[in-house]
Amino acid sequence: MRHLERPATGLSACLRALCLATTVTFSVSTATAEPFRGQGMDAAQAPFESGQGVIRAGSEFQAQNSTLPQPAPAIDRPTSPPAGSGDTDNAPAGRTTTNDTNIPDGPSEIIRDVDKLPAPVQKLRQQMIEAAASGDVEKLRVLLGTGPNQTLMMNNDGEDPIDTLKTFSGDPDGQEILAIMIDILSAGAARFDAGKPDEVYVWPYFVAKNVDSLTPPERVDLLRIVTAGDLIGMQENGNYNFYRLGITPDGQWKFLTGGD
Repeated sequence: MRHLERPATGLSACLRALCLATTVTFSVSTATAEPFRGQGMDAAQAPFESGQGVIRAGSEFQAQNSTLPQPAPAIDRPTSPPAGSGDTDNAPAGRTTTNDTNIPDGPSEIIRDVDKLPAPVQKLRQQMIEAAASGDVEKLRVLLGTGPNQTLMMNNDGEDPIDTLKTFSGDPDGQEILAIMIDILSAGAARFDAGKPDEVYVWPYFVAKNVDSLTPPERVDLLRIVTAGDLIGMQENGNYNFYRLGITPDGQWKFLTGGD
């Protein structure tokens, strides 16, 4: 008796469909990987598809709709004043952060833009920076005031002002003091007693601010000059008590002092 052949239904039909799907999938995968074999890549290394486009580790392929942030630029010292501070601002009247008697006890103005300084002040400041950057403390000697305009160096604690600088430096050549001078002259200045006989531009501008009132950008400015431990001590005392440098409006070096 001849057996009747039944149509391919049920389980048999499912198996055939599965085999067909597997064949199509393998063909597509092989076609996708084919371009990369010429580059020394096998199918396991070929890119895979997603809803956001072709993706592969590395930088050759990126998601079309990627939201990954781009690398930030290298950190550089800002050339503009701290946000919200402006080029100048009026500090509270009087000397708020030091007991230095060389600084007039009058109203003050903070100037962060070097171009807003009087030309003689700009010139001497630049000469000081260049002399300090040379590493030779003797190059400061020609910038010192003499006679009635004699520069007050660390309260004249010594006969020779340059030798005095060396004694306050952590090294025998005075180069630590030179580095400190560059740091404080790179910050803004405070202008005291504008238009009066005792008018003077003092660096850094923290002499005209209460340390507890500094903004975050100003704190960063200060930490370029002092350590975090120094800052804590200043906050406890409420005043800036590190090195200070004064220049008169006509470009005379008036003083370099430190401490309370």
